Amino acid sequence: MRTDLLADPLDGLDEALDAVDAFDRVLVAGLLRPGPEQAGGLAALVDAVAGTPLATRVAEAADKAAAGAAGEDHFVALAAARTALMGSAHDALTARVADVTGRPAAEPTAPRTAAEEPAAHVLAAARAWLCDLARAGWRGIDHDLVGGAAPVVSALLPDPALRRQATLLDGFAAELAASCPGATLEHVPVRRWADLWSRALLLTLPGADRTAAVSTATGRLLPLGVDLQEHATAVQAQVHAVFEPADGTAPRLVRAAVSAPKPDTVVGAGLWQLLRPRMSLLAAAGEGRSVELDAMPVTAEGDLLWDDGRARTGEPADPFATARVILSTAADPVTAPLDRHPSRIAVPVLLEGYATERADDGALALTVAGHRLAVDTDRIPVAGPLTPEAVAASGACLGLLRWDAGEFVLQPLAVETTVRKKTIAVHAGAWAGGTTDKAGARAEKAATDAVSVLRERAGKLLRT
Repeated sequence: MRTDLLADPLDGLDEALDAVDAFDRVLVAGLLRPGPEQAGGLAALVDAVAGTPLATRVAEAADKAAAGAAGEDHFVALAAARTALMGSAHDALTARVADVTGRPAAEPTAPRTAAEEPAAHVLAAARAWLCDLARAGWRGIDHDLVGGAAPVVSALLPDPALRRQATLLDGFAAELAASCPGATLEHVPVRRWADLWSRALLLTLPGADRTAAVSTATGRLLPLGVDLQEHATAVQAQVHAVFEPADGTAPRLVRAAVSAPKPDTVVGAGLWQLLRPRMSLLAAAGEGRSVELDAMPVTAEGDLLWDDGRARTGEPADPFATARVILSTAADPVTAPLDRHPSRIAVPVLLEGYATERADDGALALTVAGHRLAVDTDRIPVAGPLTPEAVAASGACLGLLRWDAGEFVLQPLAVETTVRKKTIAVHAGAWAGGTTDKAGARAEKAATDAVSVLRERAGKLLRT
């Protein structure tokens, strides 16, 4: 890996993100009665897309918005400009990652157009609510305004073709509702809410959420690691893996994800209980085994549409051996247009021969060939044996290269460390398929008890 390239500046990246930040500050106060500060933020967005096909429409939209007269089409144009800038930042960063890893990229595939476009009137209602949010601004939100999303979400949810938009809108509205009234907020998550707003708005456009091209995958799947993501009400596990096609074509990187709703009382190792029944791949990843796939659906973006009936657990497969032998030749997946965002970057890498260092504030970093790479220890889940201390004592690390807060960081998935003169591997997803580890077993038992109590209470409520 050319880790020296990670610290090199990227031309235009800071300028693009500065323009995004300027526009995001516009949304804090809103565009109902815009002032000079809002006009300046809109002008920064216009300047950033000058010379592009969006230039004329964005300039017109900014003029209308600065005058307090923006309509739906104008807000859509502004959201499109912001999304394009974040997409350009994503493309520049992924190109740099490709230079660092030296891996090839998969060929992009045109998406399929849905046979029927979803109900336009429901999407129009969602678009109208999002435009009202932009007028009010994050400081102007209240329960009445945020509550306007409820009937829209209820209309979206029954249609499977609109489930993606409904989930995004529902989660966004819930987050806003928990922050009402906006006028009293001590801290506004400026970029996050602008990300959600612009993405949700573009997904209301006909044809924006085109179906990903789907093919089938037959061959051997070699898990690299599990990325566990926990929310107060949901949990998701994403398995990163190398796929070796049975026809002998080049290997490629793929992902398989499973998610489930969760109660607040289920935490730590107990999370695996919610996920295991939904995907057999977790057991294989936890046990360090390959999986034989037979015509498993896979999108052009490298996401396996998991079906347990098309998977069979195979022979033992050490993730570190996979990374050392195959990872450097596996093609990176492409990214769907609306998913092009720096936060979506999560590239599997293997690092060896590094030194570790801890700052006074406890921050951990790896020094590889004289170049420092920060370690994102906050992403190490407590639902596994991997710890920051194990990373600090390691000699090899399998992880995801991400970009966060203006720099590349490493999220560890597994490490090799020496214990009593013997090299052992410690994986974040080691408990995914079950565990005999004492700490993990205790956490699982506690979670089992909590789930049993909740099911009993739910049963009583349903019987009354």
